[in-house]
Amino acid sequence: MNSDKQSMQIIGRQLGTLRHGILKRGFTLIELLVVLAIVALLLTLAVPRYFQSIDTAKETVLADNLRITRETIDKFYSDTGRYPESLEELVEKKYLRALPVDPITESATTWIIVPPEDADQGNVYGINSGAPGNTRDGKPFAEL
Repeated sequence: MNSDKQSMQIIGRQLGTLRHGILKRGFTLIELLVVLAIVALLLTLAVPRYFQSIDTAKETVLADNLRITRETIDKFYSDTGRYPESLEELVEKKYLRALPVDPITESATTWIIVPPEDADQGNVYGINSGAPGNTRDGKPFAEL
């Protein structure tokens, strides 16, 4: 019986040590708060750069859409000797697959149509963005 009692005491000590070891391996509330504070600080540095890169990408896409659409209008003029009556005519005659979307307004219907000097040659000489506001450089979107 004595040996059984001693065996139980040894097992009890080992369990106590095991429990104590598990508790020592965990993190305290203070340690967790410090880690959360560091993560929050890093996010305050990263998030503004992320949104700035999104704005830069939208401006780049807008400039590309304007350039490609203006080139397409010029090709239409070279082929037909006149400017298109509308942007939809470029799609109907398969010069464009679809009307480009203004990434700032997220719409294909906000383009500002620039008519040619001679109204007999068509209605669409060029396009500008109908987005309000300015680029990051301070230039209005309508002047791109």
